[in-house]
Amino acid sequence: MDKSEHGILSGIPPDALSVHLTRSTIKMHHGAAWRVDKSNEVHDLVVCLTGNAAYEIDDDSVEIGPGEAMLIPAEARFRGRRISDSRYTGIAQHFTLKLFGSADLISQMDLRHTARLSDWHYLEPLVQHYNDTAPATSTTLAQHHAFMVILTSFIGDAFLGWRQSAMASVENRDALSLHIMLLAARISADPMNAQAIQEANARVPYNPEYFRRAFRERFGFTPQKFVELKKMERAIHYLALGRTVQETAADLGYRDPYYFSRMFKRFIGASPSSYRLRADVRRLRQNERYFELME
Repeated sequence: MDKSEHGILSGIPPDALSVHLTRSTIKMHHGAAWRVDKSNEVHDLVVCLTGNAAYEIDDDSVEIGPGEAMLIPAEARFRGRRISDSRYTGIAQHFTLKLFGSADLISQMDLRHTARLSDWHYLEPLVQHYNDTAPATSTTLAQHHAFMVILTSFIGDAFLGWRQSAMASVENRDALSLHIMLLAARISADPMNAQAIQEANARVPYNPEYFRRAFRERFGFTPQKFVELKKMERAIHYLALGRTVQETAADLGYRDPYYFSRMFKRFIGASPSSYRLRADVRRLRQNERYFELME
C-alpha cells in the first residue's frame, strides 16, 4: 500500500490495531542542565511543544523543535540535551502498537526518526491538552484515543516504506499479518477494485487457500466476504446522501437491486429501504431545526 493523502494507515480496519501505553506520560519540562542517556524496552514517541533539543539515536544525530515528533525505537540507545535558550517542553510516551494483538507494526516500517507534523495546527491543542491532563501514575482511555491520533499523524508524515525483510519471510507470522492487513486496507480504501484479491495473491509468498484461511482467522470474513462488507458500509453512506436503493445497487456494481437488498440486510441487519427512510427522517428534522433557527 502506497502512502496517500489520507495517511498510510487510513484504510486499515481499526480493530486490527491496538495501542498500549506502557507507562504514564512523561511531561517534559527541561532546563539547560537536562541530559538523558538510556534505552527503553518499548517504543517512545516524543512531541515537542517549545524549545529545541538534539539527540543521538544509535548512530544517527537528529534535532527536534516545536511542531515536530520523534520516534525512539525499542532497545535503541539514545542521548539527548537541550540546545535552545527557551525551556524544552512536550510529551514523551512509551507505547507498543500491535497488529492483530501480536505483531509489532512499528518494526515492520521504515520511518524517519523525526517529522514535522503536517496537521500541527490541529494537533498542538491536542498535545497540550494531553500534557496538561495526563495523570502522574496511570493512563486513561481518553489518553489512548488521543495518543492514537498523534501517533498515526506522525506515522503518516514519517513513513518511508514497508521493510522488505519483514514481508519476504514465509516463516514470519508478523509478515503474514502485515500482508493480511495491507489487503484489508486496500479493500477498505477501494472495495470496487475487483482485482484487489487476485493482485494480493500474486504478490504474497503464500498459498492462496492458506492466505484465505489466515485472513478469515483474523477478521472473521474471507477476503471476498470482507469486500462485500465494505461495499455495504459504502452503501450506508450512499443511502444517507439520499440515493435510491436502485441507484446505490448500481453504483456498487449490483445488477439486481433485490440481491443487493438481501446482501445489505445480511451484513447490516436492516433493509436498505428502511435505512434510507431513517436517513430521510434525519434530514427532515435537520431542515426543520435549521428553519426554526432562521426564524
